[in-house]
Amino acid sequence: MDGSVQLLYAWAAAAIIYVLYWRTHPLYSIPTIGSSAPLLSYLGAWRYFREAREILQEGYSKHKVFKVALLEQWLVVVSGSAMNEELRKIPDSHVSFMLAADEFLHTKLTIAPDVNTHPIHIGVIRGPLTRNLGLLFADVVDEIKVAFSDVINPQGDDWIEVPVLATMAQVVSRASNRVFVGLPLCRNTDYLETVVNFAFDVAKGRDVLSVVPGMLKGLVGKLLPWSRRAIKRTTHYLAPTIQERLQKLRELGEDWNDRPDDYLMWVIDEANKTRNAIDLAIQAILVSNFAAIHTSSNSITHALYHLAANPEYIQPLREEVEAVTKEYGWTKAAVGKMYKLDSFMRESQRLNGIVGISVMRKVLQDVTLSDGTLIPKGTLVAAAAAATHVDEEYYDHPDKFDPFRFSDKRLEESERVRHQYINTSAKFVAFGHGKHACPGRFFAVNELKVMMAYMVLNYDIKFKDGVGRPDNIWIWHSVIPADVKVMFRKRQVGTM
Repeated sequence: MDGSVQLLYAWAAAAIIYVLYWRTHPLYSIPTIGSSAPLLSYLGAWRYFREAREILQEGYSKHKVFKVALLEQWLVVVSGSAMNEELRKIPDSHVSFMLAADEFLHTKLTIAPDVNTHPIHIGVIRGPLTRNLGLLFADVVDEIKVAFSDVINPQGDDWIEVPVLATMAQVVSRASNRVFVGLPLCRNTDYLETVVNFAFDVAKGRDVLSVVPGMLKGLVGKLLPWSRRAIKRTTHYLAPTIQERLQKLRELGEDWNDRPDDYLMWVIDEANKTRNAIDLAIQAILVSNFAAIHTSSNSITHALYHLAANPEYIQPLREEVEAVTKEYGWTKAAVGKMYKLDSFMRESQRLNGIVGISVMRKVLQDVTLSDGTLIPKGTLVAAAAAATHVDEEYYDHPDKFDPFRFSDKRLEESERVRHQYINTSAKFVAFGHGKHACPGRFFAVNELKVMMAYMVLNYDIKFKDGVGRPDNIWIWHSVIPADVKVMFRKRQVGTM
């Protein structure tokens, strides 16, 4: 038999075997948005890259559970609050949030090599950072005030154009690093440029690796320069301080009377339990910066676009902020009483989450859902967050930006906690849901609310005449605000 014919038979046999394998695979029975046929699924992955919002909405409208094609695997998506809650309740013995996050972010290659095996930042954020938010609040407020006066400083009654996303990243980086590394480093231009660029370079690296075949990810990832460059530059600034503190810990121990009680010290304490304390502490500061700058700068930009498109909302927000701060000052408790501001930010997050999916998990052992769907080991599964947030079963006029939607509900005493910006539920999964919900949201929400409060008190804000709120940009399931400019003018009276 001719060799070419033999090769043809071999290919045909392999194709038949693959089709039979796929037809008997548990994932085959889960409805697909797009084609699930061999090879054609790659076209589905390309469509998902460009049209994730539409695909997720289509699946949500049609199915309780469905799947979409990624480049190398399937993503199983659940629909609706009941299924979101069910996904949240699957025990960690059967699913893993950390492994799912790593698959989406390629953490070792895009962020730092050891943050998966030693995620010390998570314990610090959940523990001492969150416990000390009240004590840190004055520093955050002070840095936000100084940062805004530096980056947005119109003169007289002139309007100026401000590139919002880049400007908000500068303010967020300064306020966050006032907590992470303190003065004077939080105002060092080169250091800030390093951490801000790093935050956006992680997303860039993630997007690059998402279209690279698995066998090549390691090779391509090693060629990406951003993580190594950021670690090297951050080491230059932080290593001497970390080394000095580690030395004092070894020498003085419990007798170190003037021991700093700050975020960097909390990170050092955790890193000191390992063999690579300096490296791990630096990586923890970098990953903290990524989480803070990337998410918060996007979130405040989304909200600011709503405000610029609807400047009539500025006055009621101003009145609330002025009344609350007059009575309670600029304290964490005061910001907690700004119900309208809180509602405005939560409503923006509802319509513009930073990602279109949430409650992400990787299945460690086969899971059968309540509707009988079998999700096999190794599968990625998530909730359709963006579609949940525009479900008319949960929200009246869900496509409409209603800034005081949640503050109106909080007028009833029994509803005051449930509708806070910071709270998650099966119907509001912008921060995830359950014990793996974003641990940094308590810090981030307070920071974002202070930023917005400062802006409404000190500036008039609008888009140019005739310009409306720009559409968001979707890359895969990431939701990114368009990079446009907003007009700012110094408020003439009643400044902060």
